[in-house]
Parts: sequence; C-alpha cells; structure tokens
Amino acid sequence: MMLHRPRRNRRHEHIRSMIRETHLSPDHFIAPLFVIDGKNQKVPVPSMPGQFRLSIDELVKEAKTLYDLGVRCVDLFPAIDESLKTPDARESYNPDGINARAISAVKEALPDMMVMADVALDPYSSTGHDGLVDPKTGEILNDPTLEVLAKQTICSAKAGADIIGPSDMMDGRVEFLRRSLDQNNFTNTLIMSYTAKYASAFYGPFRDALGSAPKNGDKKTYQMDPANSTEAIREAQLDEAEGADILMVKPGLAYLDIIYRLKETSTLPIAAYNVSGEYAMIKAAIQNGWLDNDRVILETLMSFRRAGADIILTYFAKEAAILLNK
Repeated sequence: MMLHRPRRNRRHEHIRSMIRETHLSPDHFIAPLFVIDGKNQKVPVPSMPGQFRLSIDELVKEAKTLYDLGVRCVDLFPAIDESLKTPDARESYNPDGINARAISAVKEALPDMMVMADVALDPYSSTGHDGLVDPKTGEILNDPTLEVLAKQTICSAKAGADIIGPSDMMDGRVEFLRRSLDQNNFTNTLIMSYTAKYASAFYGPFRDALGSAPKNGDKKTYQMDPANSTEAIREAQLDEAEGADILMVKPGLAYLDIIYRLKETSTLPIAAYNVSGEYAMIKAAIQNGWLDNDRVILETLMSFRRAGADIILTYFAKEAAILLNK
C-alpha cells in the first residue's frame, strides 16, 4: 500500500498559505466598546485587562484608531448612573441620553464607521433584567417589553445607528422591531439578532463593566438553556422569518457547534460574540505566562471563522487588527 504523505502540503509557508481554508481579517471584526458620561475619561475595567469605560470624546478617538486599523464597525454599550435606572427603563429611549449622544458622535466623526446599537433594557433598568418585570410576581413581561424596545430602537436609529442588535431574547421582538423601523422610514437599518443567546456563566465581566447584573433572580426564563442546540435552530428559523438580517450566537467559544449548525441551516450571515468571560480567561492565562498572547488571540478568532462565523464581535478586535496588519 502506498504511503500517503499529507505533510508535503505543510512543508513550506508558501504552500500552507496557498491552500489555507480559512482566512481572518479586520473586516470580520466588530469591536464592543463601553461608554460613560464625562470628558477625558478612560476608566479600566478590572476584570477585562486592556478594556476601558470611555467618555464620548475618548470613544471617538478609539473608534478612529479602530477604523484606521481596518475595523469598520463598533458596538456601543452605555454604562449609566444608577440614579437614571428605573423599573420602566425609560432612559433607554432618551434622545439626549448617553446612548444616542455616543452614536451621533461616532457617526459625525466617522460617517463610514458602522455603528451597532445594543437593544435591551438591562443597562437602563433598576431590576437589571432585559425586559420589564412584573413587580408582584417577578415575571419578565414579554409583550410590554417589546413596546419599550421599539422606542429604544427608533431612538438609536434616529441617532444614526446602522445596525440594531436586540439582545433581550423576548419572543417576537425581531418582527416587532422590523415593523417599527420600517414604519419610521428606517428600512435600511439592519437587525443583527442575538438569535441563540444562552444563559451563560461567561457574562460576568461584562455585567461588572456596565453594572447590569440582575438584582433578583436570573435570566433563565428568556435566555437559552446551555444544554440545548436544536432549540437554536428553531430560534434562527423564527428570526429569519421575522426579518433579521444577521443571526448571532452568544457566547462563542463554548458554542462553536451552534455557530456551525446555524451556518449549515440558514442562508443569513452568522455572527459570533466572543464574550467578556472568554476574553478575561484568555487574558488571565496570558498574564500568567501560560499562553502566547499573539498566537492564542489569532487562533481563538480563527476558530470562530472555521466554525462558520462571518462576523466576530470581540474585545480582541484592536489587538488582532494590529497583529494582522503587521
């Protein structure tokens, strides 16, 4: 029997480059950025080394740096003062609030930078939940929440958001928001639906950064059970039928199988969110000298692409873009 030698195709970098199946580029990245009020503020997030809460002036500087590196989309997450948080989350649709001002500032400074606006109530709600909460029963109210999410969506679109990212996991929200956008003449505004958002333990650093952890209970009645995969297919089919433009899986690393399944079953682009806990654990290992910084960052991001992700939301966006531009 002839001895097969697949190593011949690995023998030289030029051969490896020519036959490489998956490619990684800054074009694939969306950079999540935390926004706070004030000026000249660049406050480190302790649980996320290298990440900061940025005032709007510093946010614009960071967006310009990212754009020059080839990262052409940012996703904004406002951290608001506790005094502004209410049970009805009305600050989420304040046209003079930090979310709208941050979107407008980035679009004014960088008209070609795509801006994504997160749509959920947890950063603005005194309960810390993504939806309105019945004060008597503690139930997360689905349909009343849709009304508030629509107001938040239109507020963000008016401020200049190119992409709306509903992360709330309420039933029917994609159709509701699509209709609201179209009725308000925002037919070109995209919806990147958090289609398969799991009730994960990997969100801790993000919630610390925004102060958005639930005050009571958990999010298991609306975020997905980490044990389920076929359920993600159903969610994807519903979101596609309701008018989503892009489907997202969150978290990413522990859910590469879900990314793959959605890519195999949907004709829409697939996004993966490389979440805060994944970033934090990799950074911790790097800081301890256990992992090589450059190699593990690029290998991690390549894994999302290999699994089928067209887009990667990642806190590594800036570092990875620098590495890829070398």
